[in-house]
Amino acid sequence: MKKLLFAVVIAASALAHAAGESITVYKDANCGCCNGWVDHLRESGYKVKAINSTDMTAVKKRLGVPEHMASCHTAVVDASGQVIEGHVPAAAIEKLIAKPSVKGVAVPGMPMNAPGMGKLNGNLETVDFAGKTFSKN
Repeated sequence: MKKLLFAVVIAASALAHAAGESITVYKDANCGCCNGWVDHLRESGYKVKAINSTDMTAVKKRLGVPEHMASCHTAVVDASGQVIEGHVPAAAIEKLIAKPSVKGVAVPGMPMNAPGMGKLNGNLETVDFAGKTFSKN
């Protein structure tokens, strides 16, 4: 029972911190998994502005996303300018926001164990833009 209560308190704390954080997501209008990821962010308490783009390559280049880390959508934490590439879980975004010195994080490609693609299974690796492991969810 104590473990369950602790988990609820931690989850509530994460949602409270996420509440009020605004994220702008650039995505393809026809991509269902992008919409799934946006839903994941909203369900996690983030305020999301989704912008459809016909030139995601230009968006990624402008925001400094390393080419080899590209995925189907790119987002920016509005307050800090930190970049989120791909299907990064909300817990990793929370960690990113707490570390303003980190410019950006990515889940390269479109792994099936990522929000918007499938169920998290504890093996999803989020990396920082230097390629180092940032979070595992």
